Amino acid sequence: MINADKQREVLWATLREPPAELGVTHWSSRLLAPRVGLHFTQVAAIWRHWGIQPWREETFKFSTDPELEAKVKDVVGLYLDPPDKAIVLCVRAAPDRPRRGGRGQQRRP
Repeated sequence: MINADKQREVLWATLREPPAELGVTHWSSRLLAPRVGLHFTQVAAIWRHWGIQPWREETFKFSTDPELEAKVKDVVGLYLDPPDKAIVLCVRAAPDRPRRGGRGQQRRP
């Protein structure tokens, strides 16, 4: 296993927001690895060891979509001034639904 100092460095870096120029909302092991001087599999192993899943963090994340503002205006516009006989549907992903793994099998938590 990687020494404690390097693990602390990875964990600390994981808690910080990635630089804006990366255009992502959270770290991936492949993005973080070169910044901490490790291979991405080592970063992933540290995360696994400590039970960290940055992609499943339950805090608000800003979208990096450059078209976000226009899309939000379109959706809000439908709610505020819908066309005649229009139906507005809202679809929300089910976060507690089991995810599918490879070959049609469910992943274990």
